[in-house]
Amino acid sequence: MAMIYLVEDDANIRELVLYTLNNSGLEARGFDRPSTFWAALEQQAPRLVLLDLMLPEEDGLTILGRLRADDRVAGVPVMLVTAKDSEYDKVIGLESGADDYLAKPFGMMELLARVKALLRRTESVKKEKEYTIGSLYVCPSRHCVRVDGRDVSLTYKEFSLLCLLLENRGLVLTRDRLLNTIWGYAFDGENRTVDVHVRTLRQKLGTAGDCIETVRGIGYKLGGTAVEG
Repeated sequence: MAMIYLVEDDANIRELVLYTLNNSGLEARGFDRPSTFWAALEQQAPRLVLLDLMLPEEDGLTILGRLRADDRVAGVPVMLVTAKDSEYDKVIGLESGADDYLAKPFGMMELLARVKALLRRTESVKKEKEYTIGSLYVCPSRHCVRVDGRDVSLTYKEFSLLCLLLENRGLVLTRDRLLNTIWGYAFDGENRTVDVHVRTLRQKLGTAGDCIETVRGIGYKLGGTAVEG
């Protein structure tokens, strides 16, 4: 079973989270500082990363940025677990590429539920097939997106959004459904999050971004004819 990595410098929190995960059938390993986390990452890519923001050596957002820029682990989901709980902090974290955000103090049952939900969403993405729509090519299992043969780098949230639209191509998906499916039932950030991600996704896809259509007052759908591989 792939490992869950926890980067948390508070020993009490780290031990409690690891105890909860390991006793729930999820294999987890903790790190008190970024340097030991990066060393472990060289040996094994994790299934999920739980990341504190305020850390010695290197802050959590910097670590998140490095993860999303590394093709080897760019698709690994990251949940921010931090005492910084303002709406601004949550939006910044999610817009920086985090897949979920849990503010301290939190209950172990809620943490476990969110971890399992995030892992389920990750596994469902990996089971998808290959898709081609015009100049756009997507292979979910390899976290690969190309436009006109050129690789396109997406955050995990942007990639999950694109895959959900592909899976439901031709159907209109409401903002609420996109928010609940991609960000999770407990997300309480800005309701413009979906619109911001769609806009960024279109920009990154360039000419292929036109296949994502806005349905005014409702949500979005993926147009065009998709060929599944």
